[in-house]
Amino acid sequence: MGNILLKKIKEATTSVMFVAIIVFILNLTPLINLTTKELCVFLVSTLFLIIGIAMFNLGADIAMTPMGEHVGAGLSSSRNVKLLLSVCFLMGLLITVAEPDLSVLAAQVAEVIDGTTLIFTVGVGVGLFLLLSVLKIIFKKQLSSMLIFFYMLLFAMASLVILGGNESFLALAFDSGGVTTGPITVPFIMALGVGIAATLGGKNVGENSFGLIAMCSIGPILAVMLLGVGVKGDIGYAIPDYNVDNFLGKALFERIFHTTEEVAIALGLIVAFFVILQIFCLKLPNKKLMRISVGIAYTFIGLVIFLTAVNVGYMPIGYKIGTEIAEAPSAVIVIFGFVLGTVVVLAEPAVHVLNKQVEDITDGTVSRKSMMVALSAGVGISLGLSMLRIIFDFNILYYVIPGYFISLGLSFFVPGIYTAIAFDSGGVASGPLTSGFILPLSVGVCYALQGEAKIMSLAFGIVAMVAMTPLITIQVLGFKAVLTNNVRRRIAMKRILAADDEQIINFM
Repeated sequence: MGNILLKKIKEATTSVMFVAIIVFILNLTPLINLTTKELCVFLVSTLFLIIGIAMFNLGADIAMTPMGEHVGAGLSSSRNVKLLLSVCFLMGLLITVAEPDLSVLAAQVAEVIDGTTLIFTVGVGVGLFLLLSVLKIIFKKQLSSMLIFFYMLLFAMASLVILGGNESFLALAFDSGGVTTGPITVPFIMALGVGIAATLGGKNVGENSFGLIAMCSIGPILAVMLLGVGVKGDIGYAIPDYNVDNFLGKALFERIFHTTEEVAIALGLIVAFFVILQIFCLKLPNKKLMRISVGIAYTFIGLVIFLTAVNVGYMPIGYKIGTEIAEAPSAVIVIFGFVLGTVVVLAEPAVHVLNKQVEDITDGTVSRKSMMVALSAGVGISLGLSMLRIIFDFNILYYVIPGYFISLGLSFFVPGIYTAIAFDSGGVASGPLTSGFILPLSVGVCYALQGEAKIMSLAFGIVAMVAMTPLITIQVLGFKAVLTNNVRRRIAMKRILAADDEQIINFM
């Protein structure tokens, strides 16, 4: 186990060091001026971030993924569809209610929407769409057809929100689709899809293994838009005090305790479900249960370390970088956003889980390297475009509508598995580092350029952009693979047709 953890630490170091290097290089330029204390806090947080990612990834490999696969396969093999659907709905609801990122989002809009109402409504949305995802696998329905239908419904709802005079809800609604698919739920739900597909997926097991995260990202968006239709008044946003001193001393221990509590609740719900199913359905041997228990411990400790490091070191530094980089020329801000986006996604813990699963399911046809390149390009483009939107102050729909139309259009020209992987990647890429580092940075840029009143409509929505652009880049990867295979077939056919008949040996 120690050698595996060491390997995970090396992988995490490679992922995180690019973000740290960019911050330290920027500090040597006139663009950014961080104090010695801020640099020290950032450096220490980076070290803990590496440890947290490594432990989380190890825990996901030996606990979260096997748990999800066992639950999916065990419920499916019982052939009790009502039980399967009921458990999936409750699991989606309760896990979402416990997701730490959603609680943060609810607290920020509590003056307009009751936090409990928002959290419960979003949870119901996730539960319903997880149920629909399972029905898709059972009845062998195409993911692309369901995505087209629900995104058309989503855009219709967006029109109603705009007509109701609540445009600020749009960015909030699209962001909610990203925050609900957090680092705890993603590995489990993805593995749940693999387990169900292995039993009920039919001949397209690989394709049916993906798509659950994609569907679960739509439910929260529709749920928040439904709330937006009935809510009157503007959504305010009070910028937190991002002074580093506020995160040290007694506040640091309070943050650790609060993070530990949130992770324990979220992870505990998954474990409770697993224990109940183990008693009545799964009946796994003790050796596997011991291994899973060790993995849960790694996941818990790793996630607490990771989230604490993000909150203490990366949020305040992200906000300060945003306010100071805003003084640079517009082209520099956009280029900075692109470069930062290409490297931040490398440090998202759930991305590594996705890439490993994709490589395993496709037997290496879609490699980890090609997935990471496509994700990095997508997130880089999304941050660059988001900076452009803050600078010129326009509605997020100018990006979202064309972006999703292109994404859904590409689904007609690429193999179904690429579409499923792409739409899952969108939810996975918008993880805690995006909301804990990129969002504060976006808030800082927006505050400096457009003022506090514009934060909800312009700074928010960046999580939605991070979730959208990988849909295009990964399907382009699939389109390239299709073209390459076609070219190879044509070349092979030309060689066969051009072969000299006299060189063909007749054995008759």
